[in-house]
Amino acid sequence: MSEFLTPDTSLALMRAAQGESTKSASALKNLGTKDAQKINETAQEFEAVFLSEMLKPMFQGIETDGMFGGGKGEEVFRSFMLQEYGKIMSQTGGIGLADHVRDQIIQLQAAQDSPADIKILANTTNEEGSVDDTSIE
Repeated sequence: MSEFLTPDTSLALMRAAQGESTKSASALKNLGTKDAQKINETAQEFEAVFLSEMLKPMFQGIETDGMFGGGKGEEVFRSFMLQEYGKIMSQTGGIGLADHVRDQIIQLQAAQDSPADIKILANTTNEEGSVDDTSIE
């Protein structure tokens, strides 16, 4: 795996990532502060739901105390607890998913605002049999 990531490849990946974040940052400046806040909240909420869903399997096999626990009530409150765990994890940095979701929302809104800039990639096969991505406008 490390043979594929040469220093040049790593540098190219870092530059591409910086370019994408620069585009998102400039698109975010074009949005109003109310829209930007709404986008951030939506992205963070998405990450919270994702994290709570990922936590569910961890708690499925845990047996409850028969004397003071168990039953339907505990099942309901466990789901509430997992939702709160997801919210807390997302608010304290999370796993970085909210940042990517926010960037995608911004790019989608920017594309809606200027549909002329959208390019559709079509996979075509060249004479050698390899696939080329060509843009259709």
